[in-house]
Amino acid sequence: MYTTNPRMPRIRRDAVFFARKHGVRKAARYFGFSPGAISAWKKKTKQRGYGAIPTESSRPKSHPAQLTEEIIDAIVKKRLAIQRSAEVVHAELIREGTTTSLSSVKRTLDRRGLTKKRSPWKRFHTPMPRPEAKKAGDLVEVDTIHVMTSEKTRIYVFTLIDVYSRWAYARSYERCNTRTALNFLRRAQSESLFPFQTIQSDHGSEFSTHFTTHSGVSHRHSRVRKPNDNAHLERFNRTIQEECLDHHTRSVRDFNAVLPAYLAYYNTRRLHFGISLQTPMELLAKCSQGID
Repeated sequence: MYTTNPRMPRIRRDAVFFARKHGVRKAARYFGFSPGAISAWKKKTKQRGYGAIPTESSRPKSHPAQLTEEIIDAIVKKRLAIQRSAEVVHAELIREGTTTSLSSVKRTLDRRGLTKKRSPWKRFHTPMPRPEAKKAGDLVEVDTIHVMTSEKTRIYVFTLIDVYSRWAYARSYERCNTRTALNFLRRAQSESLFPFQTIQSDHGSEFSTHFTTHSGVSHRHSRVRKPNDNAHLERFNRTIQEECLDHHTRSVRDFNAVLPAYLAYYNTRRLHFGISLQTPMELLAKCSQGID
């Protein structure tokens, strides 16, 4: 019978020593095991030596319904070929005439190390209602653009946009962590004409619980794998890359040198469809004067 008792390996060893001196049946009566178990342990000592006899897994060596090697190879090859989820791999195999269950596909991929595990560093963030952007600062979206400079290095461009006015801010950094995220948020707040009430970000490590605690404003996370929750900022990220970042040398110094001029253009001269072909600064000026 399988046991988790940590003393059992030494007890088996002692039972074998006792059986060698006094016989198997006396050892069985003394230690409270069957003669067959004592005899089996004696055979193992001939193979392993006369040390402690470890507890082996009770997992069966085979199963009547286990997958064949052909099906396992088909699952692994399909996963490596299409680089899609277990559900897609299962559907593709069914189309090709390979019959197996979805749970078998998931289990096979997991055993072969072909599934992406959830990061142990990512914590669950309690969801909070999404505020309605009725005035500037009610909902401000923040994100990070990863710009590759070489195969192993990259630049991190933090971006921010106010959903109501479309006022935007950006700055590049060499590192992407909570410290730089907080530095970026403080710089953006000092440049804006309105206070930030609620910050919304994805679940990146730079926007962790530490960021939430020290940001000084209400912080909510978007839904997992729902980029549309940050749709305004995702569009701004594409715009700033196409109109600014892609046209300059990829370095933190160069990016930070050209970003102020581009942001001045974006906030004061570029017309936006989302705010009825106005500029963010025009809309903010009207709001300060009480004009709708």
